[in-house]
This record gives sequence, structure tokens and C-alpha cells, in this order.
Amino acid sequence: MKKNSFLYRAYDLYVDGFRNMTLGKTLWAVILIKLFIIFVVLKIFFFPNFLKQNASKGGEADFVATEFVERAGAGNE
Repeated sequence: MKKNSFLYRAYDLYVDGFRNMTLGKTLWAVILIKLFIIFVVLKIFFFPNFLKQNASKGGEADFVATEFVERAGAGNE
């Protein structure tokens, strides 16, 4: 890649910026830890796999369709 190209200069800008960070590295670490907690820990403990527990294997689509119809009918009463 040529050193005068836009992509190289943009890449170099970000690499140099991250290399010279002091407080920013700590903030990025906090952000990554929070994302890990949100997407992994909360998923495991608070969002169970509802379809796996209530639908038979291969019948997930039928289960969802049935639930939609039943809940749509219950809302119209």
C-alpha cells in the first residue's frame, strides 16, 4: 500500500492515536468489559432460550406461528 494513499494515512492516524493513549486505554477496557457483561453474562442468566424449552426440534416455526395467532386473537377480545 502506498504511504500517500488515503487508507494508509487513515490507518496510520488510528494506530498512532491508540498507541499514544493513556486514559483512553482504560476507558476502552471499561467499555469492552461492559459489553462482555451485557452480551454474555446477561444472556446466559436472564434470557433463556424460550424456543428450545417450549418447541419441539424442527417445529420452531410452527410454534412461533401458533403463538402469533393465539396472541393476536387474545388481543381482539
